[in-house]
Amino acid sequence: MSQTPADLDPSFPPASGAAVYPGLDEWRSLPISQQPSWHDDPGYAAAVAELSMVPPLVFAGEVDILRDRLAQAAQGKAFLLQGGDCAETFEAATADKISARVRTILQMSVVLTYGASLPVIKMGRMAGQFAKPRSSNDETRGGTTLPAYRGDMVNGFDFTPESRRHDPARMVRAYHTSASTLNLIRAFTQGGFADLRLVHHWNRGFTANPAHSRYESLARDIDRAVRFMDVCGADFEALKRVEFFASHEALLLDYERALTRIDSRTGQPYDTSAHFLWIGERTRDLDAAHVDFLSRVRNPIGVKLGPNSTPEDALALIEKLDPNREPGRLTFITRMGAQNIREKLPTLVEKVTASGAQVLWVTDPMHGNTVTSPNGYKTRNFDDVMDEVRGFFEVHNALGTFPGGLHVEMTGDDVSECLGGADPVDQEAFVEGYESVCDPRLNHMQSLEMAFLVAGALAEKG
Repeated sequence: MSQTPADLDPSFPPASGAAVYPGLDEWRSLPISQQPSWHDDPGYAAAVAELSMVPPLVFAGEVDILRDRLAQAAQGKAFLLQGGDCAETFEAATADKISARVRTILQMSVVLTYGASLPVIKMGRMAGQFAKPRSSNDETRGGTTLPAYRGDMVNGFDFTPESRRHDPARMVRAYHTSASTLNLIRAFTQGGFADLRLVHHWNRGFTANPAHSRYESLARDIDRAVRFMDVCGADFEALKRVEFFASHEALLLDYERALTRIDSRTGQPYDTSAHFLWIGERTRDLDAAHVDFLSRVRNPIGVKLGPNSTPEDALALIEKLDPNREPGRLTFITRMGAQNIREKLPTLVEKVTASGAQVLWVTDPMHGNTVTSPNGYKTRNFDDVMDEVRGFFEVHNALGTFPGGLHVEMTGDDVSECLGGADPVDQEAFVEGYESVCDPRLNHMQSLEMAFLVAGALAEKG
């Protein structure tokens, strides 16, 4: 049931030291869902006050650059690759795991760049994806009922009363973990780790696997292109560095509001917790808190649209979030499910296009294809995931619109959480290889396989 922040704490003052700007606190009087029950905690005020004073995680100038890049994608001149964990954990914020995730996204981007013959915008679900919406507030095991796990920013995964308590101090820990993650990402992407020649060399290891031999031809073409640029004296100093942007679902408005700052150049509010923020399927009610708050910050915004989304929903969201019809401002991330994508998406795209709005269309082929395996694990079938991607391309190709991006839950590790792939994962592998605390992710090999398949579709589109 939705509440307003005032229901949770009638005093609910704006955060001390946070940005002051007309309308930024209107959301506090609106219905709100998926929020923690921590406003009576004695540590709540201190946590919010600290977050309101810490340095920004990202800078307004970086956000503006991303908006320009997304505008190019909305106009069919670039492609967005957005990937990362379903839910980050504090424990997994290690150099090895972060570098593996960044490496996989860079590998995928090289393949997609070649297939699309377009720049690929690289964006991680990283450095802030610590909170998750849940279908139930509680979880029951063996007759014991405790609060559901809502991500490390809210509570712990262990099924104990102490762990499952909603602890506002976790917001501060999430900030510091995000800061260290971003520092590492910046070092990787600016310090030679992202050298195009090195990234392509990593892809050779993928195609050397007999299970992936069908991608060898495309890999050879990329290899020739890289060698051609090298021999011709292309500026590989420039190709050693890449832009890499951070994103997460803007779920906990206590955190997002406290990290909102006024840009000294423009006098406008930016949510400095990430470059790009999205509103989930469960929190996109037009007259509720999440849509209102994000309508007032200058970040580019995404909205998840599921199979029950109507053209009227989409047009109303455009009017609220992008009233000036600014390319790069609004991204629609469709999560229809393989069985629905070809039926449900065309009308949405047609009506939005006819309205004159220039949104970026991105597919999330993960969330609409979740099933339970016979041995009880939450999983996804790789074939279903890829079928939704194919359906997304088919719809846009038929309508003459641009399929502008891919949003996937993936990891750089060799986990076993999604069924199938050329080097197939079966349900028996879940017993040893299932690590996700929320939703199943594509592993390193499955992520690259997806990139090769999407690259093929982009190349065919020309």
